[in-house]
Amino acid sequence: MTAVSIRTVHDVAGLGAVSAYFGEVWRTPPTAPPYPAEVLHSLVHSGGAVHAAFEKDRLIGAAVAVFGPPAAQEAYSLVAAAEPGRGEAVKQAQRAWALGLGARTMRWTFDPLIGRNARFNLVKLGATGTEYLVDFYGPMTDGVNGGDESDRLTVTWDLAAPGRSYDGDERSSDGEDRSYDSGDRSYGGGDREVAPATHRGPDGATLARRDLADLRIWCRVPDDVVKLRTADPELALRWRRAVREVFTEAFGQGFRATGMSRDGWYTLTREGTA
Repeated sequence: MTAVSIRTVHDVAGLGAVSAYFGEVWRTPPTAPPYPAEVLHSLVHSGGAVHAAFEKDRLIGAAVAVFGPPAAQEAYSLVAAAEPGRGEAVKQAQRAWALGLGARTMRWTFDPLIGRNARFNLVKLGATGTEYLVDFYGPMTDGVNGGDESDRLTVTWDLAAPGRSYDGDERSSDGEDRSYDSGDRSYGGGDREVAPATHRGPDGATLARRDLADLRIWCRVPDDVVKLRTADPELALRWRRAVREVFTEAFGQGFRATGMSRDGWYTLTREGTA
């Protein structure tokens, strides 16, 4: 694999290229990118950072981050996207930038129905899903999210914590990236299989299980919700609302998202038990 170089981008032309790249990822018209170059320029001018990843001179990934409230020692990642296998380099560049300026944590949101992103965020990076946001953006019209409700899962990343072992793929469509290696933050498929079912999915199969000790919940997501939105938007919306019911109920009881298996099952654990 060709070496990746990461650069911070400040110039108008470079920010325009990053804006166009995000437009390609989110399948928006060239005249309506999700993050216009002038907005990126303002974020950089105000102290944020735009990181861009290159193979030679080809742009293959980018991320945008700003700082949160001064007392929080926290950075916020607005958006990140990368070609397969390149997401970690982008996130680690954001991490180094934020740590260098005094941040200790970083937050961002992603679509909880995109399992590959959940695997990357929760397993590879070791972040934790700390907040479930219902229809966070309202209606969206890009080519990835259009026709669905925009629920998002907020993750919080301890920037000083070690990462997780990982052997997955990458491609971002809302904020970050992806996969899972057995043993880390998965809590065992065997435990899941014997736990009682609590919810049924739109396909009629078990959607969620809860262990008898009431310490873990497992919740399944569809294989590829982006394709499903195109093929059957109504079914995709039923998945959205079914998973929402499990997550909002669980988060209200003190659970947080701490793992994602390769076969598409979240693990949620009570705070202090992960």
